[in-house]
Amino acid sequence: MGARRTARERALQALYQLDMSGGDPEAALQAAWESVAAEEPKPDPAAISFARDLVDGVVKNLKEIDGLIEAHSHNWRIDRMDRIDRNVLRLAIFELRYRDDIPRKVTLNEAVELGKRFGTEASSAFVNGLLDRVAVALGKK
Repeated sequence: MGARRTARERALQALYQLDMSGGDPEAALQAAWESVAAEEPKPDPAAISFARDLVDGVVKNLKEIDGLIEAHSHNWRIDRMDRIDRNVLRLAIFELRYRDDIPRKVTLNEAVELGKRFGTEASSAFVNGLLDRVAVALGKK
């Protein structure tokens, strides 16, 4: 698995933990890395840095990101969404909005894969549809 995919997975785990119980983003990210320490060798420094950028960016811009989710989700309030789906969306919307170095297609594909791996059977379709609407609204091609 590539460094960025690994970083997105750890960032998602940290965001999920923060969504569940609040706390310190750095501690949540550290816990995410520690949770897989037995299965994965020492993480790539690039993955650690990218995961930190993602978590910090989502936390810093949470109000705007959640506003975009609310504006583009039809018949779904953000507090009623599955926690995994909500945090996959947050992560991907941060990338779409603030990371011009990451192509739209990569962000959407990675978010769909996160939804498949960590979410429910319906997560990937839900995430894909909502992210497509947000990407169009942000003018991402």
